[in-house]
Amino acid sequence: MSDATHYETAPEDRIPFPKKLIYGLGAFVNNTLAAAIGGMIIVLNLGYGMNPALVGLLGALPRLTDAITDPLMGYISDNTKSRWGRRRPYIFVGAIAVGIIYALLWQLPADKSDSFYFWYFLSGSLIFYLGYTIYATPWVALGYELTPDYHERTRLMGVQNFIGNIAYMISPYFLAIMFSERLFTDVKDGASNLAIMIGVVVILVGVMPAIFLRERFKEVAAAEVDAHKKETGVSGSAIVHLIKDFLHGFALTLKFKPFLKLCAATFLVFNGFILIASFQSYVIIYYVFGGDAAKGAELVGHSGLLMAVFALAVIAFVTWLATKIGKRRAFFVSTGISMVGYALKWFCYTPDNPWLVLIPAPLMAFGLAGLFTLMPSMICDVVDADELNTHERREGMYGSIFWWVVKLGQAVAIAGGGILLNLTGFDVALEGNQAPQTITYMRMFDAFVPCIASGVAIWAIATFSITEEKAYEVRLQLEARRGTA
Repeated sequence: MSDATHYETAPEDRIPFPKKLIYGLGAFVNNTLAAAIGGMIIVLNLGYGMNPALVGLLGALPRLTDAITDPLMGYISDNTKSRWGRRRPYIFVGAIAVGIIYALLWQLPADKSDSFYFWYFLSGSLIFYLGYTIYATPWVALGYELTPDYHERTRLMGVQNFIGNIAYMISPYFLAIMFSERLFTDVKDGASNLAIMIGVVVILVGVMPAIFLRERFKEVAAAEVDAHKKETGVSGSAIVHLIKDFLHGFALTLKFKPFLKLCAATFLVFNGFILIASFQSYVIIYYVFGGDAAKGAELVGHSGLLMAVFALAVIAFVTWLATKIGKRRAFFVSTGISMVGYALKWFCYTPDNPWLVLIPAPLMAFGLAGLFTLMPSMICDVVDADELNTHERREGMYGSIFWWVVKLGQAVAIAGGGILLNLTGFDVALEGNQAPQTITYMRMFDAFVPCIASGVAIWAIATFSITEEKAYEVRLQLEARRGTA
């Protein structure tokens, strides 16, 4: 039977729409923080004059710690037993912590050296990403267990991605807001005040999933943890046992081939986009508008807004398409369309008609909108298949490693983007007088790097094995084993 086989969702497996919206608020917080840290860091170059390579390092180095903190937080969440559940306490505390930390991160003192700003921002970023992990990892895991149904998972992830993309309708204007002379004295003052506003929103919105949602597999997971302790005969408080158990679960996760394919595809598509995210701003400002940052920033905002608005329609389309032709084939369609959009940048980003910049945006929206609708839903199916093999529900471990790959991609891309920008010969002091070869290199990277990365991602998903029929077979076996009707 093909992966287009369709099963109807049982009423008890459906998630009420208001609860889908509340879960989606976590995506809004997650995307706001990701977009803010990625988009505002350019101020360290344009406002404080820091070398782009150092700015790239500041984006990359803190994310290296996620290789430890993300899976560790996933393990902690998977094995937590409390009256409030495995996920909700961390979501509540994490939202408050990360909002406060982000606001403080951008309160940079004036007239300091590059070295001071580098070490201040590096140390602050390490603390920020720790708080980010405490919030995001349990929130992601919570979504994986809200329903056991193959299609309802896609609908849930479609809603959360829809709500999350509202953040991307706002974030493209962060640069224009910080540069606004009507609101702030300079871009540094703009960054400081914008960070406070973002922090307040993160706290108020981020705690809502912890307050209003419940965990479906809390009792199942608790029984599995108790059974595992009984089988090993080692106290759960033994440090050595905990370390071994963590490493064992981490290794099992990395050995599961369907999951690795999802991680590889996500890394490639997301990394390809983020790598050239700053290049798009530079190309528009220094090529299309000849160095006029104010006009360029405005069109960057318009392009980003159009992309984010169109992504909302893409999410609905991809969610529907996945129930008709399967999640894997829907990924091929959405990623392929985005490749066309990226390639069009070479022709549409031109000083002869600046408004042509808007043409590629709707097509590029298919890339990340399709990716973050389909990949989380496919990971839900991977978690079930893993439970069948290991007798453990490890949403936290899978979610943490998956999103660490996303954040690793962001870190590599930010660092790589700074290095590539230096290699093009770009010099901020030259303003609109950049060398012709510099402009050519920036345009080439901007248009064709994400095309190549997305093509490799399609190849990686071509052999993903968990079809709709396979997912339902796994669910029936799990429920028979648990004694669940």
